[in-house]
Amino acid sequence: MKSILFEKGKEIHKELCEISDFIYHNPELGNEEYKAVEKLTSFLQEHDFEIETEFLGIKTAFRATYDSKKEGPTIGYLCEYDALPEIGHGCGHNMIGAMSAGAGVILSKVLDDIGGKIIVYGTPAEETNGAKVVFAEQGVFDELDVAMMVHPSDKTIESGTSMALYPLQFTYTGKTAHAASCPQDGINALNSVIQLFNGIDALRQHVTPDVRIHGIITNGGVAANIVPDKAIAQFYFRASKKEILDDVLVKVKNIAKGAALMTGSKLEITRYELPNDNLKTNKSLSEAFSKNLRKLGVKDIYEAKDTGSSDIGNVSHKTPTIHPYIGISNCNVTGHSVNMADATITPFAHERLLIGTLALAYTGYDVLMSKVNLND
Repeated sequence: MKSILFEKGKEIHKELCEISDFIYHNPELGNEEYKAVEKLTSFLQEHDFEIETEFLGIKTAFRATYDSKKEGPTIGYLCEYDALPEIGHGCGHNMIGAMSAGAGVILSKVLDDIGGKIIVYGTPAEETNGAKVVFAEQGVFDELDVAMMVHPSDKTIESGTSMALYPLQFTYTGKTAHAASCPQDGINALNSVIQLFNGIDALRQHVTPDVRIHGIITNGGVAANIVPDKAIAQFYFRASKKEILDDVLVKVKNIAKGAALMTGSKLEITRYELPNDNLKTNKSLSEAFSKNLRKLGVKDIYEAKDTGSSDIGNVSHKTPTIHPYIGISNCNVTGHSVNMADATITPFAHERLLIGTLALAYTGYDVLMSKVNLND
């Protein structure tokens, strides 16, 4: 049956390259990816997928379904297609969207015979306010048996882990006063932020080595002779596991409250971006994908690595998930660079686009045929 999938892949290879190149030449920032969505959904619709656009009210999100109407697992493929400011597709999302949509189409060609369902999700804004977080919070991924995507890189790497991330904004409100003539009448909100930073720096001694904390002051006052009545700090808090991060957040919030008490200011704590859970790779699914890559001629597969943070982590807490990397260059290329963007449209990248697409389709087929033990 995989030979049939291979032939179907060759049939649509040129079209997949055209889709990837089109998205490359028309880079769109997160939640503005209208051209990419039109390109991907038109392709899926041509292959008999039922399309839901503006999914969950998100303008550039979609859900595309192919249902055999027979019992069987539900396979999920995740499309990304947002670009980076000025750089364009330096993270290779043009290829990710094409590979996931292509895998869904290829696998759909045998689905009526073997049963099951395929769902291709369009998940915008991975680089900023990742839609996968919203999908996960709304229970969308509960309908899946597995979720998969493959990311371009300069090396082929097994699916690994990513860090949990939680963004918090701390807004302190005080009272203005003349800093020289009547400072006693003011409440200095900036002092609150400074105490917040001092407290968090002290906390660094008492967290596990995997924890990362980084923040900035976005508002610290308007003039040196005016006691600042508003000061704002934004932080990213990260850890290897969501459970560790949750404990850190409790401590940080107490520090923030203490800073307000020290100065007499009022405090508001808000989540200014969507959080990312840590990625939990399903080992059996990952091994199946790597095995399929080897069948397709990819021999140099590096061991899994830890990455920064991504909304794919939220998916992995809902259903067995993989997020491997496929090498698209014969030399070192840095992610989030113009060089990486340009590497996605080379002849070698076009070859790897087909291999990545087929490996996703083959792995989906293995799940449908119960050849993968997902209970690892």
